[in-house]
Amino acid sequence: MKHALTIPPYGDLADPSALVEVAVAAEQAGWDAVFLWDHVLRRPTDPQETADPWVAMAAMAVATKRVRLGPMVTPITRRRPIKLARECTTLDHLSGGRLTLGLGLGVDTTRELSAFGEVVDARERGARLDEGAELLCQMWSGEEVDFHGDHFIADKVIVLPKPVQLPRIPMWFAARGSASKPVRRAARYDGLYPIEVTPQNLKSTLDLVAAERGSLDGFDVIVRPTDELPYRWMEELGVTWAITGPAPGDPGVLELASAPPAEVFEI
Repeated sequence: MKHALTIPPYGDLADPSALVEVAVAAEQAGWDAVFLWDHVLRRPTDPQETADPWVAMAAMAVATKRVRLGPMVTPITRRRPIKLARECTTLDHLSGGRLTLGLGLGVDTTRELSAFGEVVDARERGARLDEGAELLCQMWSGEEVDFHGDHFIADKVIVLPKPVQLPRIPMWFAARGSASKPVRRAARYDGLYPIEVTPQNLKSTLDLVAAERGSLDGFDVIVRPTDELPYRWMEELGVTWAITGPAPGDPGVLELASAPPAEVFEI
């Protein structure tokens, strides 16, 4: 089992130098990854200062050598795929192949879609996620891309350089509750980040992934332990990564990052 921190870059952590300090401390303490939330607006009760995760991850990449980095998760619906493809490739090169790309539909609980005229309809966001993920993979291939979808276009373009990681940057997809379509989407790629999961629906979720792929071999499953789903059960169920982190504005983030995973998860 590997161990990751998921950090909300808000409040005091909107300072990118603070995020660099957290990443360095986590690497020294033995964590395997430091991921950042990717939101543009926060709830009124949360700190409003917000860092751009992509700029912050670039600084974190330069200051570290081993930990994996990435957004958990980025909604393609409010991104342009070519810009995201370039950002990912650049960060993959800068980190020496340590980027993991977390993707999802996005949420509008803080009006971060509707306040800017972005797509709110969940079905359309799902279609944009499917198209965008496929287009990213094509653009990372280094071959000519001629893509004309319902939502995105890449008209006879070649996007170079290719990422460091081959055959491409790993892509993990978020899924909430017991919905099966996001799970099937994740099964086509490299990993699943189930949210609001119980032991029962985690087992059925992983059974579905295994049915879609033929097995769970080479597939990552990233879960936050809970009282209902304790760490000691996770590997037995097929989980490959345990993830944890503070809520926005919580103090003690540096102390958490500085603690070895064995202490945090009471392994």
